[in-house]
Amino acid sequence: MVQIPEKTRQYYIPKLGEVKNLSIRNVDVPTAKPLEVLVKVHAVSLNYRDLLIARNQYAAGSRDGVIPCSDMAGEVVAIGEDVKKWQVGDRVTSNFTLDHIAGDITPAVQKTALGGLLDGVLSEYKVFPEHSLLRIPEYMSYQEASTLPCAAVTAWNALHGPVPLKGGDYVLVQGTGGVSVFALQIAAASGATVIATSSSDDKLLVAKQLGAKHTINYVETPDWDKEVLKFTNGEGVHHIIEVGGPGTIDKSLNCIRMGGYIHVIGFLGGMGTPPDQAPLPMKVLFKSAVVRGILIGSRTQFEDMNRLFEAHQIKPVVDNVFPFDEATTAYKRLESQKHLGKIVVQVSKD
Repeated sequence: MVQIPEKTRQYYIPKLGEVKNLSIRNVDVPTAKPLEVLVKVHAVSLNYRDLLIARNQYAAGSRDGVIPCSDMAGEVVAIGEDVKKWQVGDRVTSNFTLDHIAGDITPAVQKTALGGLLDGVLSEYKVFPEHSLLRIPEYMSYQEASTLPCAAVTAWNALHGPVPLKGGDYVLVQGTGGVSVFALQIAAASGATVIATSSSDDKLLVAKQLGAKHTINYVETPDWDKEVLKFTNGEGVHHIIEVGGPGTIDKSLNCIRMGGYIHVIGFLGGMGTPPDQAPLPMKVLFKSAVVRGILIGSRTQFEDMNRLFEAHQIKPVVDNVFPFDEATTAYKRLESQKHLGKIVVQVSKD
């Protein structure tokens, strides 16, 4: 019999605006309703979105008092009376958007994204709807599995969305953050040729070890788009994981092949004054390129991705693990942009 305490600790942000506002409080452990599952959270991973929410810079909105973070892995400790799929002791993670089961996302479903307008998972215990949970791959630890819901599913949705990549395709991943590293691993496991960019030679070495065939230091080679064209015999790449936004989209259009896909994930390169984007529509036109915004993915896509991960025993890349009491330090590590892969908060012992 699992012992469930009466009280639990959780983080919340009383006033959005600064990371230092992150606070801990003690609250009652929630009770699972008939179609809900109570999970003891073991690990939580951070995303750039979490940093923006804490700063009150997230375009999709948040609110004062929100429990932050969207990605967790944990253990089922109680189930509602009508729950059929889960049992106490099951190792689970949750989908980023609770009600996104399959197909395209809708405005109503988008409102069920965790850690924004809806309370998130940076808590020792959390109740979830039965339908929102997925089983953790057996070979992964809780720390590793906590990295999957946002970054990995986003990468999967980009590369295996409407036009899945094929063996022999060229894929360009920008940087070595969470989405880019997962995209690299997924593309390499799918038989694609991966080109990776970074400002760090050490990070590019790790990218090589993870399966990148070509690497480019964009500080040493500012015209990295021309280098990409050299690697592809002038034709360009089939898929680009675009995380720079206004700061990189122009160069991405320069090196996408005709009919290629640019998967817009973020805007790390556009935090300052954006460059003149007047030529953008014409470049999209003459490349016949598809510029596709990615809003994570569905539970069905998550399940499909896990099958590939299990087949190839893909291990998530974890940069650092911080104790629960040091979650603010974890945020600071994310803010530094010095990490490679994912940053994890250890909420409880495995």
